[in-house]
Amino acid sequence: MGGSMVAGYPHRIGGHCGSGSLRDLLDWAGLSYGDAPMGEGAVFGLGGSLSFSYLRGPGLGTPIYLVGRGAALTEQFSANLGIAQELRSTDDPVLGWEWVRDELDAGRPVLCWAEMAELPYLRVKMRMSRHDIVVIGYDDDAGTVVVVDNDRAEPQTIGRDDLARARSAVGFPVPTRHTCFRLGFPDALPDLRAAAARACAEAVHGMSDPAAAMGATAVAGTAGVAAFVADLDLWAEQFPGDALDRALFSLQVFVEKAGTGGGLFRRLQAEFLTDLGGWIDDPVVLAAAAVYRRLADTWSETASAAVGEAPAVDRLAGVRRIAAALPALEHDGVQKLAGVARRLAP
Repeated sequence: MGGSMVAGYPHRIGGHCGSGSLRDLLDWAGLSYGDAPMGEGAVFGLGGSLSFSYLRGPGLGTPIYLVGRGAALTEQFSANLGIAQELRSTDDPVLGWEWVRDELDAGRPVLCWAEMAELPYLRVKMRMSRHDIVVIGYDDDAGTVVVVDNDRAEPQTIGRDDLARARSAVGFPVPTRHTCFRLGFPDALPDLRAAAARACAEAVHGMSDPAAAMGATAVAGTAGVAAFVADLDLWAEQFPGDALDRALFSLQVFVEKAGTGGGLFRRLQAEFLTDLGGWIDDPVVLAAAAVYRRLADTWSETASAAVGEAPAVDRLAGVRRIAAALPALEHDGVQKLAGVARRLAP
């Protein structure tokens, strides 16, 4: 029996679980491209995982599913910044805990996947199995662990059984399988221009290569944004009665509330480009940042129109009117990112 705690682990509330966790971990490792710790937007952008996916159909748990980032943020961020990373997954809860405990005993925090509905401090009903948390300590005698979550200002002490349930969930989008990352941070970060060029090229690819359908109305990338906007014309028919109100509420949640950093991750991307433009003083980068600020604002305005006291059909009309600008803006954003990638490439 015993315990361990990572001393002095830095933490700030984040807009998104993945980029918030990686930002804290980078701060813990003492790595940044500026004099101050790196902001969350910069971390998100250097992960190159900007994307778009829209699903409508049975089996989702919500009327729709909307997401603005890809699945490989941690892996791409690590590769772009020279961080050694090993993704570990197992169905054996004993082995899964041993991986976490061994890292903590060595003084290293551990990034883990967790089912957010099984984390008692979040008190949420929506299920999402790939919520990123960082485990920073444990106490065998008390049967507890200490976790850091982007959604809470302070570390949270929960039962080890709670953590085990969150790490063994089998819900949407994938089973958690006690997944964790073993990360090895370098002594210094690689060349900023090269890392940013690679990240922007990855984001362009994520927005230009639609994913395969998943047995529902499923679209992705810039073409998916256009398809999503067109599909709004069918919502009144596809979601009769109270179902339309639930769909509109879900839209607002997925754009603004579901750990997106606001504006379906576009605000984080704009922050990255703004920081990058300041670091290297490049007008091409700052022009791309301006487009993503407009994109973030337009997504946020779309989400805002989805909720309120007006009848659902009237709110849907407002959503359709504002969202009509999204396909052209998303296309412009991708073109600007491609231009940044070319400009910064070694």
